[in-house]
Amino acid sequence: MGGHGGDQGLAELAGQAREALVREIELSGAFAGDTRWREAFAAVPRHLFVPIYHVVGLGGYERRWGEHPDPAARERWLRGAYADEPLATRLRDGVLLSSSSQPSLMAAMLVALRPGDGDRVLEIGTGTGYNAALLAHRLGDENVVTIDLDPDITESARRHLDAAGHHPVVVTGDGARGVPEHAPYDRIIATCALPAIPGAWLTQCRAGGRIVTPFATGVAALDVRGPHHAEGRFLATPAYFVPLRGAPRPMAQPPHLAGLPRRARESELFRFLLALTRGSLDPEEACALWEREGMPTRERYGLTVGGERAWAWLDDPEGPYVWPLPESGRPLPGGG
Repeated sequence: MGGHGGDQGLAELAGQAREALVREIELSGAFAGDTRWREAFAAVPRHLFVPIYHVVGLGGYERRWGEHPDPAARERWLRGAYADEPLATRLRDGVLLSSSSQPSLMAAMLVALRPGDGDRVLEIGTGTGYNAALLAHRLGDENVVTIDLDPDITESARRHLDAAGHHPVVVTGDGARGVPEHAPYDRIIATCALPAIPGAWLTQCRAGGRIVTPFATGVAALDVRGPHHAEGRFLATPAYFVPLRGAPRPMAQPPHLAGLPRRARESELFRFLLALTRGSLDPEEACALWEREGMPTRERYGLTVGGERAWAWLDDPEGPYVWPLPESGRPLPGGG
């Protein structure tokens, strides 16, 4: 099993754990709509991409790794690597820089991407390289480009990908600017949160293509209709991603909810509305709308990007409930 001294017991455990993870993802319904992703998750060994990770506990972060001298500790690491949970994979001064997303959420996003055979995909946020490996397994190394701002992360991802037998193009740079030298792309998928949809993504994704990206505390699937126009709705699932470094931080949620009804204060869907509208509605206005509209689920919300305008909406992009978002036609500030 990779660099673990031919430990046959751990190799067998890795296979069993991977099979169990695939079954768990399947039971979640994430593969519905494109079961070909099941084969990718069954084939790509996640443990090769998370040799070190940290588990949140009462004491903060617990460090585990595959080369630990204690066999029991190696087994705990391996079982954790195949849990259907997000894994913190890189910290700096106590700040989370990179993670491996929850596999069932990754599957849902990949299904929503709807790639066809031979499609070229740009991934924003390389992370461990695991998502890029899934894409490369499905579409071929030559059709996958992935970018991350941190050279340590991209170098580590290259090593992980090489260990798994995949060699997509890995670029160190600002994901908000895309990778124009390898454009155009049929699909763009982001694994980090942004406060706006960068205009560079729209110009680098062909008309008829698709962009799947975290936004607020959800995931938007946008159909690209031209170099300055994309529109689509949110997936049903909540999603919390590490922000894209180099881009402005999303606005914090309003802190004063004490006067609202308990059902709103404790509702994750209500907090999604607050995150999506970003101060266009105060909490009382948002609560009134949310209750009047029957506590809408994520699928009723959407995003439209047109030229230098962008807006979020409920039910209809031209309807009564629309909220302006930061301009998306310009590149976001960040490194190069």
